[in-house]
Amino acid sequence: MARKHSKHGPSPVAYDEDEQDAPVAVVPCWLCGRPTGKTVIWHHPVPKSRGGRDVVPMHPICQQTLMVNFTNAELQRHGMDVESLLANPAVRKFVDWVANKEPDFTATTAKKQR
Repeated sequence: MARKHSKHGPSPVAYDEDEQDAPVAVVPCWLCGRPTGKTVIWHHPVPKSRGGRDVVPMHPICQQTLMVNFTNAELQRHGMDVESLLANPAVRKFVDWVANKEPDFTATTAKKQR
């Protein structure tokens, strides 16, 4: 038998006219510092499998670059310190290359070397 009412109460769908016209706040990418575009990835700097709870905004291409260059154990050691990640030559080269690209820029990244 279907429920007549939602189990969790009514959903708050009321919108103000002022909210619709207000500009959306642009957040910078945690890795490269460029403003994020339409797609924002909420990345765990310390992987969830290693006890990480904090999330940071990133471009999808920036997150892919981290996944290619670091293991979960290495990301756990670096933690929230973005400067230590940028000390990696491959990551620094990527960030310098992507610095002048538009926020929604995407490209294929190198595969993880095993």
